[in-house]
Amino acid sequence: MDVEKANATDIDELVELRIAYLTEDNGALDRVVEESIRTDLPGYYAAHLGKDLHAFVIREGGQIVSCAFLIVQEKPMSPAFMSGKTGIVLNVYTRPESRRQGHARKLMEAMLADAKAMDLAVIELKATEDGYPLYQAVGFADDNSKYHQMKWVNR
Repeated sequence: MDVEKANATDIDELVELRIAYLTEDNGALDRVVEESIRTDLPGYYAAHLGKDLHAFVIREGGQIVSCAFLIVQEKPMSPAFMSGKTGIVLNVYTRPESRRQGHARKLMEAMLADAKAMDLAVIELKATEDGYPLYQAVGFADDNSKYHQMKWVNR
């Protein structure tokens, strides 16, 4: 089980895995939403993959069975991230038939090794209850901050 970085030839499979992840996380997707994702996501992957989006994958029989995405951002330096480079982990997903085989751990370890090589100062993620123990095991900790995590949603 080797970890690879996805490339342009993997885009169709990455779209399917993203939809599977979103469906599992949110329930059945609205038909219009799913069609929009299928239409627009390949262009996003084509523009960002290997640049500010790194998709780590594990294949079995030529098919991607597990993936994890790392979005890399560069911000003005601060004491919290001196290099200015930060990352966000998204879409850690393993196909149901390939779960409980250590794929997610292996992906995260490869991702963190690459993050060190890229000089990322910090990586953030939002953990599900199922993923929480894994992320703790590979070195993530709860973010105890004086700041409130907030978001604005454009509707």
